[in-house]
Amino acid sequence: MSKLFYRSDIPEAAQLLRAGELVAFPTETVFGLGALANDDQAIQRVFQVKGRPGDNPLIVHVDSIQRVEQLASEISPIAKQLMQTFWPGPLTIIFPVKRGIVSNLVSGLPTVGIRMPDQPLTLELIRQVDFPLVGPSANLSGKPSPTQYTHVLDDFGDQIAGVIVPRTPLTSIGVESTVVALDTEIIYILRPGAITAEMLHQATGAKVIEKTAKEQLSEERIASPGVKYKHYSPKQPVYIIPPDATLEQWEEWISSTSHVGVLATQKTIEALKLRMAKLSIIYETLGTMDTVSQYLYRGLRALDQSDAKIIFVESFEDDERTHAYLNRLNRAGQPAETLK
Repeated sequence: MSKLFYRSDIPEAAQLLRAGELVAFPTETVFGLGALANDDQAIQRVFQVKGRPGDNPLIVHVDSIQRVEQLASEISPIAKQLMQTFWPGPLTIIFPVKRGIVSNLVSGLPTVGIRMPDQPLTLELIRQVDFPLVGPSANLSGKPSPTQYTHVLDDFGDQIAGVIVPRTPLTSIGVESTVVALDTEIIYILRPGAITAEMLHQATGAKVIEKTAKEQLSEERIASPGVKYKHYSPKQPVYIIPPDATLEQWEEWISSTSHVGVLATQKTIEALKLRMAKLSIIYETLGTMDTVSQYLYRGLRALDQSDAKIIFVESFEDDERTHAYLNRLNRAGQPAETLK
């Protein structure tokens, strides 16, 4: 079994990373699978352990704005503005990459995605390693991302050296970082997250455009992870309940099958329990509207490990609070209306 590293064990974890081992670390978004960003063999092991396609680019984590200079060939004024405003935090910025950077770090791209996580243990880890770390989500490719250290152990067992255990049981945001690419006067969102289009505009005054996965797939190169391949999915089929669904519709879909799991807000769960008390349903909560993103992956993983053979998940109207949640959910499942 992989070792659990606590705050006092950070020097040991850093030493293992410098020796080419893989160590998972917490961030405010999801857990990352760490390897030294200039160690070609360690990076290759990240792809192998995760079962990650080689053309799916990695995100690199740094402990300071100055550290970006080790990887980026150019830092534009708008990039500096974004770093000063949102770092440390859940924003990944795509930079032109320096020559000589190991090729499998960038999956053959001329760019590299970099962010500074808002997690003291991980920032200290990078300081002690004294070099940026790659940090794709610490899960088997395609599965829901890990928001608890136990999720990492479930997926990797003893295939990695260990995982750093934070003080809080659950990551605070729960979905991956916002990824942006920069033009002179335009910010392109390649993957939505907790840093919203409005926040980016307010910080810079720049025009902000979100590129859909379809738009990115039509381009010659895909600079962001989480776009090309199936992601965030449990083994069991996931069906998405529309935001305007009535309790009668919920009941119709749920009662049409057996061994049902439901992931919904606590308010919806209470209403369903009252209406369908006689049905055997496994419930996992999304909490309130303020915690749906934080609880999404935890709920999907819990239901995937339960006796549920089919999972129904509540969706909501698309706004700044729910946009990243809906982006991940729509990649994990399909509309309940398609259930036959």
